[in-house]
Amino acid sequence: MTALIVVSVGLVVLIGLTLSIKIVTQYERGVLFRLGRVIGVRQPGLRVIVPLIDRLHRVSLRIVTQPIQSQGIITRDNVSVDIAAVSYYRVIDPVKSIVAIENVSAAIDQIAQTTLRKVVGKHTLDETLAETDRINVDIREILELTATEWGVEVTLVELKDIQLPEDMKRAMAKEAEAEREKRAKIIAAEGEAMAAASLGEASDVMVAHPLALQLRNLQTLIEIAVDKNSTVVFPASLMSTISELGSFLNREVQASSAIDGARPDDAPRLVS
Repeated sequence: MTALIVVSVGLVVLIGLTLSIKIVTQYERGVLFRLGRVIGVRQPGLRVIVPLIDRLHRVSLRIVTQPIQSQGIITRDNVSVDIAAVSYYRVIDPVKSIVAIENVSAAIDQIAQTTLRKVVGKHTLDETLAETDRINVDIREILELTATEWGVEVTLVELKDIQLPEDMKRAMAKEAEAEREKRAKIIAAEGEAMAAASLGEASDVMVAHPLALQLRNLQTLIEIAVDKNSTVVFPASLMSTISELGSFLNREVQASSAIDGARPDDAPRLVS
C-alpha cells in the first residue's frame, strides 16, 4: 500500500513537472496567460508555469511567406487579367498577434487579396506591366496600415504572375512586331541618307577631278574581271578617257625629261 502511494505521488509530480516546464526557442516568444489574462511575454529559454492556471502561447517571429492566389482583376482600361502575388510578413508584437486577431495568416491572406484587386484596378494594363515596383510598394503600404494593428509587419509584396487573355497577347505581339518594323525602316532610311550624302561628296570630288571618275571605272573593270566573265563591255567614254590619260602621262614624262636636260624626242612615249 505504501509503495502504491509513493508511485502515485511520483506520477503526479512527474505529470506536474511536464505540464509546468516549457521551452521557448530562439525564434519564438511566449505569451503567458494566467486565468485568461495576459501577464507578460517570456523570452527564449526554459520557462516554468503553474499547471492548470497558466497557459503559454508560443509565437514565431520568423518571416512568413504568404502566397496570394491568382484572381481575375479588371484594370482601369477594362482589361481582365489574372494576377498572383506573394507577401512576406513577420510578427513584431506577440501579444497583439494573439489578442487582437484570431488567425494572422488567414487575415493577411484575405486583406492581401482585396488590396491587390483594389490597387491594380486603379491602373491601366500598360501601367500594371511596366510599373510593378510602384504597385508592389502601394500594396505593401496599404497592408501595413492594417497589419500594424495586429502586431504584424509586412516586409515585402511582389506580383508573381500576370496572365493576359489570348486575344490581348496576340494584339501585343502584333504591336511589338510593328514597332520592330518601324525601327528597321527608320534605320534603313538613315543608312540611305548617309549613303546619299557620301555619294554626293564623292561626286563633288569627281567633278573637281575628272580623272578620278575614270580611275574608278578602271577599278570597276578589275572587279568584274575577278568574276571570270567571258564578255566585258567597255563604255565609249572609257576609251576616250584612256586616250586622255595617255596624253596626260606623256605630258608629264616630257615635262620631267625637260627638267632633267634630256631631249623630248628621246623620252619614252605612251601611245593611246
